[in-house]
Amino acid sequence: MPLPPPAEQAALDLLDAHLEALSGGREVPYRREPFRRPPEEGGELVRWALDRLRRIPREPGDAFTRQVGGLLTEYRSRRCPWNAAVLRLLEDPYTFVATGPRRHEDWAYDVDAVLHRSVADPRGWVRLDGDRDGAARHEVPAYPFDPPGPSELRGRLYPLEAEAAVAALAVMAEEWQGEPAPVRSRPDRKSVLADARILLDRYGPGARHWTNATAAASDPAPDFLAAGLHGTASHTFLTSAYLDGLDLYEDLGVIAVGDDEVGVFWSIGAY
Repeated sequence: MPLPPPAEQAALDLLDAHLEALSGGREVPYRREPFRRPPEEGGELVRWALDRLRRIPREPGDAFTRQVGGLLTEYRSRRCPWNAAVLRLLEDPYTFVATGPRRHEDWAYDVDAVLHRSVADPRGWVRLDGDRDGAARHEVPAYPFDPPGPSELRGRLYPLEAEAAVAALAVMAEEWQGEPAPVRSRPDRKSVLADARILLDRYGPGARHWTNATAAASDPAPDFLAAGLHGTASHTFLTSAYLDGLDLYEDLGVIAVGDDEVGVFWSIGAY
């Protein structure tokens, strides 16, 4: 999945941010000016999305934001196969998915930057982070996480073989409580695993993988599919603070460390 030329990527990123703001019901200063004329640099996808956006009635406001949200999801899915896979696999559960640049020999510092949201995705691809703009972050900046510092982070993680990392991402498609269809018994199990594999392939064939699942302490290839999400015990990276009306109680994380990027995938249990 090669990156588009810089001018095209800038146009894609600008439109993504524009649609995200509109779908969140936020006022966007000069919201028509940046796209008065479809930017040629953005190519066919930008022109398609702008045409769809112009056709959505502005009133009633709640219907407008809902339809723009649907447009944003489709726009992101069309942008690249990685986006489409992450939205299919992990958009519905309570998950955190983000990628940041690899800048340090000790990748724990790069993971810490991702968890604290101080870096952007180097490719401008999808980030799943429902808490990014939440008020809870005023009290706990990394909410829902309370991660150990970079010097201690490795002590809470265990190495994973590549296929075990794929399976761990796949079970993140499950719900922590009352999951009616565990991945191991789903008719689309192969498709779920294929999406998980697409996500990890981004980080290159030499990527290393880590997890907070305690089953990996004695075996770098635990059977996550057999255990299911609810059957997986882990060292928690979550805050114990009761904020936003949620108790956070269980989590499963996978970290992918490549030569140029680090990816953080986290499933969170809450009630």
